[in-house]
Amino acid sequence: MSNKSNNQGRAYEFAYLNTLHEEISKYRPANIEKNSSYEAAKKAWNTLEDSEKYVYKASALAGTNTILDLEPLILEENGDDLELKIQSDNEGKQGDVRDVLIIRKGIEWEIGLSVKHNHFAVKHSRLSKTLDFGEKWYGIKCSNNYWQEIKPIFDYLDIEKSRGSNWRDLPNKEDDVYLPLLRAFKNEIDKQNILHSEDIPQLMVEHLLGEFDFYKVIGIDNKQITQVQSFNLRGTLNKDGISKKRNTKLPIAKLPSRIVSLEFKPGSKNTLELYLDRGWQFSFRIHSASTKVEPSLKFDIQIIGMPTTIISIDCKWG
Repeated sequence: MSNKSNNQGRAYEFAYLNTLHEEISKYRPANIEKNSSYEAAKKAWNTLEDSEKYVYKASALAGTNTILDLEPLILEENGDDLELKIQSDNEGKQGDVRDVLIIRKGIEWEIGLSVKHNHFAVKHSRLSKTLDFGEKWYGIKCSNNYWQEIKPIFDYLDIEKSRGSNWRDLPNKEDDVYLPLLRAFKNEIDKQNILHSEDIPQLMVEHLLGEFDFYKVIGIDNKQITQVQSFNLRGTLNKDGISKKRNTKLPIAKLPSRIVSLEFKPGSKNTLELYLDRGWQFSFRIHSASTKVEPSLKFDIQIIGMPTTIISIDCKWG
């Protein structure tokens, strides 16, 4: 992710944090935890032009109004304070994709938002010569065959790095790097899925979506809408309060139990498509994340199909 995109993402988190605080404070006490993530987001916010701040605020307000409608426990007054915080990026590395948390410690309750600005990416996981994606993604170490398959690819990248090469200088990076690396990745998943078919599908999706239920809020500037998606995989979202009740009941989405196929996208040498049962579909595009060659590549992982029980609401601005 570029510095500009990273700053925009942090600024959008700041817009949500403050919009939530403003709207919730109309009904009940709310506090913002001013941690290091808050300070980083505030700094990014202050780099925006006034016109950009207006757009971010309009986008955040549209999403906030929908979240407040879906989550009656946020506005329910019960004598306790409500806390708002931005999580550190380290939480995402540990399996929590939520950027902004809404917490009521008095009833041991919290929900989180995954905040996206003009993009729908799920994760940006990496592959490298030492990173064991199998252990990280589904708790099973990669086989010796996988390490043997990827070794010549990363040996080649090590040599090019030592030469100071740029990715654009490689004569055929798709055939020499992307294609064989994705084949090794695919072969490893196929092999482990045969051996552990009851576990791999669910564990992979849980890795991609995180260990907690959440709302994904996506600001789409050119359409002037904010899309709110409910990832209610464990039934922890959309709870009724004692005095306040939900206006809309969200269904619980089931995690997959079977991999249907994992194949290359037709005509592509850098993208795999994963199809699972119960409506789950993902694409995995491998790419270089820097100008200079380095022995590490990044995935751009997108959801290309979801169960009908993942409710998506388009919220118009203003």
